[in-house]
Amino acid sequence: MLEFALVFPVVLLVLAGIADMGLLFNNYEVVTNAAREGARVAALPGWTEDEVEERVLQYASAGGLNQGNVSTAVNPDLLAIGGHNVQSVTVVVSYPYNYIVLGAVANIFQGEPLGAGVTLTAAATMRKELAAGL
Repeated sequence: MLEFALVFPVVLLVLAGIADMGLLFNNYEVVTNAAREGARVAALPGWTEDEVEERVLQYASAGGLNQGNVSTAVNPDLLAIGGHNVQSVTVVVSYPYNYIVLGAVANIFQGEPLGAGVTLTAAATMRKELAAGL
């Protein structure tokens, strides 16, 4: 019983940390795929920034993220490929992640709050497609 009483809190902390990091990784994957989906819309001819943001928010919402915390930036760019400049677009998506267990544990040992946790940021770049006949 004594050994169980000593080891059980450590095992619970490890399991909670695994769950916390799993949720963080899940949110990062949703942010990464949302950036990719936004870049796919921005690669099409005639896109608007509102359409890109709407697609990112749709994907993030379907992945369980809070739409109010998702920020999106769309940046047209030029890529140098084989001596030619190709028009492209980069979509950057950011989302703040608040630790559930690890933040509280770190506060105990650090003595100062971690704040909001970390900001997950992902970017996707895609070549712009040309309209038919051009």
